[in-house]
Amino acid sequence: MPILGAFMVPHPPIMLPEVGHGEEEKIKATTEAYMQVAQEIAQLKPDTIIISSPHSIMYADYFHISPGKRATGNMGRFNAPQVSFDEEYDTELVDEICRICDGYGECDKEAARIQEFPAGTLGERDSSLDHGTMIPLYYIRKFYNTFKIVRIGLSGLSLPMHYEMGQIIQKAVNSSNKRVVYVASGDLSHKMKEEGPYGYAKEGPEYDDRIMEVCGSGDFEKILDFDDVFCERAAECGHRSFVMMAGALDGLDVKAEKLSHEATFGVGYGICRFEVGGANDNRCFLKSWRAAKTALLKQKQADEDPYVRLARFSLESYITMGKRITRKDLSDDRWKDLPEEIFSQKAGAFVSIHKDGALRGCIGTILPTCRCVADEIMQNAISAGTNDPRFPMIGENELDSLEMSVDVLDEPEPIDGPEQLDVKKYGVIVTCGRKRGLLLPNLDGVDTVPQQIEIACQKAGIHDDEEYSLERFEVIRHI
Repeated sequence: MPILGAFMVPHPPIMLPEVGHGEEEKIKATTEAYMQVAQEIAQLKPDTIIISSPHSIMYADYFHISPGKRATGNMGRFNAPQVSFDEEYDTELVDEICRICDGYGECDKEAARIQEFPAGTLGERDSSLDHGTMIPLYYIRKFYNTFKIVRIGLSGLSLPMHYEMGQIIQKAVNSSNKRVVYVASGDLSHKMKEEGPYGYAKEGPEYDDRIMEVCGSGDFEKILDFDDVFCERAAECGHRSFVMMAGALDGLDVKAEKLSHEATFGVGYGICRFEVGGANDNRCFLKSWRAAKTALLKQKQADEDPYVRLARFSLESYITMGKRITRKDLSDDRWKDLPEEIFSQKAGAFVSIHKDGALRGCIGTILPTCRCVADEIMQNAISAGTNDPRFPMIGENELDSLEMSVDVLDEPEPIDGPEQLDVKKYGVIVTCGRKRGLLLPNLDGVDTVPQQIEIACQKAGIHDDEEYSLERFEVIRHI
C-alpha cells in the first residue's frame, strides 16, 4: 500500500503553550496550520507515522534508524518536563527498510545499486526522543493515538542520497501493506532577522522563499538544486528531511498546498501538506535530475581543461583497468593540447573530486614529489579517488557523475601573520612541529581568513593553545 499522505512541519519548542507561556500566540498561523495537519492525519488513520528529524542521531555517512521496541522523551530541556512521550516503534517496518538497505530485495539493477546503502539501526548513542520528533507528536496525539512510529535521522551525505533514502522507505511501505503517513520535521532558515537569535543573512529569506515555492507547488526536482554552501549560509535546519520526504513520494501524483509560513522570531517555520495519488512516471524526479546533470557533465567534460582531462583519464584507467598510466600513454593526438611545461616543470598539485555538488575526494602534494607536473597530477588523481580517508573508494558506476578540478601550487612562502592572507588569492599552510595542514584558496563557504586558518588547523590536528607558523601560496586552478 503506498504512503497515504505527507506533511512538512517545523519543530519550535516555543509553540507549545507549556514552553511558550503566551509567546506561542505570536506564531498563531503556524499553530493553526499544525492543528489542521494533525486533524488530517487522524482522518487518514495511519498504522504508522514515519518521522524524519534533524535532531535525531546523525552521522556524516550513515542514516540512523531508531532501533528497539519503544522510546521515551520529554521537553525537560525546554523547562517543560511534564510534556512527555512514550512511543512504540514499528519494528516490522524498520526491519523491512533495513532489509532493503542490506540488499536482500529483488535482484534487479536498482537493488544492486542499493545493496550497500548506508542506513540501518547501528550506532545509537541516545535512545530518548528528540524535540524534532516530539513536537509533531504533541499535535497529532491531540486527535489520534492508535499508531506506531518510525524515526529516521538525517546525514551528512548528499541531497540525492537523502532522496534515495526516501525511495527505499517508499519501497518498504509498499511491501508492508501498512497504512503509513510521512512527517518531514524541520525548521527553515535561522537567519531571517537581525534581532533573531542567530542574526541575519541575505540567504535566509532567499532560502525560505525558494523552499516554500518548491514544497508549496510539489515541484520536487528543484529541491535537489539547493547548493550546500547556500544552505549553510541560510542556516537551514530541515532541508534534508524535506528531500527524504520527496524521495518517499517519488513517482506518485502529489497535490501540494502551502498552509503557513512565519518568521516571527527570526527562524522560518513552514507547513505544507501533500495529498498522495496514484503512480505518475513523470514525477520520477531523481531519475530526471540525474539525466539532466549527466548531460551537463558530459558537455562540461568535453570542454575540460587538458590538466583536468589528464586527471580524469588517470583515475578512470585505474578504476576500470587497474592501470597506472604513464607519459607513454599520452602520445596520441588527443593529448597534443597538453602544454610543454606540464612535462618540464615541477610543482605540487591537488586534485579535487565532487559528486552531486558534494566533495568526493581531495588529495594533493604541497611540494613536488614527481619528475613533472603531469606525473604529479596522474598520481594525485588516483589517490583522491581511492585513498582519501574521508570517503570510500570511488566505484566504476560513479565515474560519469564526477566533477574534477586541478590546482597547481606555486612554492609556499612564510608569512608573519594572518594580515598577509587573502582567502580568494592565497591558500594557507599551518605548521606546528610535525603537524601540518593546508587549505586551498577560493573555496565555497570559506569567506574569512580566521575561518581559513581554523579549518587548516583542524585538518592538521593543531589545538587552540598550540603555536603554529603560517605559509601562503598561490595556485593556478584548472577546471
